[in-house]
Amino acid sequence: MEENNKHHVEVPGDEVSAVREFPVSFSIFSMARSHRGLAAQLLREAGLYPGQEIVLMQLWHQDHRSQNSLCRSTRLDHSTIAKSVRRLEDAGLVISSRSEEDKRVTIVSLTQAGRDIERRVNDAWSKVEALTTEALTADEQMIFVTLARKIAASLEAAEE
Repeated sequence: MEENNKHHVEVPGDEVSAVREFPVSFSIFSMARSHRGLAAQLLREAGLYPGQEIVLMQLWHQDHRSQNSLCRSTRLDHSTIAKSVRRLEDAGLVISSRSEEDKRVTIVSLTQAGRDIERRVNDAWSKVEALTTEALTADEQMIFVTLARKIAASLEAAEE
């Protein structure tokens, strides 16, 4: 890292040293952990594990999707999607079956219970969104989304 890109951040003495040395990365870690914790709490009330709602959201947008399609749209790996689909199946929210056209492809479809839980999940995410953004102006929200997308693109490019 270039020296001019490194910023010293003043923090209270009891703060984790990572806050001083890696302020952006630690801020992302801390924010994501808090966000996930709140979402997990609200989703538990609907009987879901964190992350399962993202799969359901994709199916509410377009039902009867292949697991590979779910991997691409959620940006999760195959084993994570497979585990999530299994749990959603066990909960009676989705069913999976082999494609008629290509038996190697697994198609994931919503059950009626999976469709019925949509409002509860959207209510939970609406609450998370409201709490997440309550201290931000509309301009700050737009700036945050822009910066988060830039950071994600940089990190994804580094993974390749």
